[in-house]
Amino acid sequence: MRDLIVTEFVSLNGVMEAPGGEPGHPHSGWTFESIYGEDHYAYKDQELREAEIGLLGRRTYEGFSKAWTERKEAGDDDPFTQRINAMPKYVVSTTLERADWENTSILRSIDEVRELKEGDGGPILVQGSHRLVHSLAEADLVDEWRAMIHPVLVAEGMRMFPDTADMRKLRLVDAQTYDSGVALLTYRRAES
Repeated sequence: MRDLIVTEFVSLNGVMEAPGGEPGHPHSGWTFESIYGEDHYAYKDQELREAEIGLLGRRTYEGFSKAWTERKEAGDDDPFTQRINAMPKYVVSTTLERADWENTSILRSIDEVRELKEGDGGPILVQGSHRLVHSLAEADLVDEWRAMIHPVLVAEGMRMFPDTADMRKLRLVDAQTYDSGVALLTYRRAES
């Protein structure tokens, strides 16, 4: 069975929405406005290399596919751009008619995500995709949570974790800090 890993840029007060400049949010691009350094980019590259599959919600898929395709077409040949474009990706959507980003397939339900997770292979990595993340959490499909916490408070926005009906225990498996003030906390399901 594959591990399903959720990885997010998060403000200190838990906001994950619009970290990279998405239009319409009053604090769009807040990761760039915080104390931001290059020191944690190596981790994001390693994380992507370790994943076998990318899983995205429709809105994040639309933003990522446009941005990473444009970078590739502009001749950006850095390893991260190459990997994110080439890796197998799935977008979960009931409305998307086709997925044009290379190596992308459409899943229509959380049950199809469950089937993908139950297969053999390496980790499934979910980035952004707050609605999908909340649905995955509610279906108890997330094995690992990675919160890259930026030293900034963002007044409004979608949160990384949904309000759950049940308490779920997690255990800290790794903690890293970076010179920029960013902290990476990694949690897994706690043993029952």
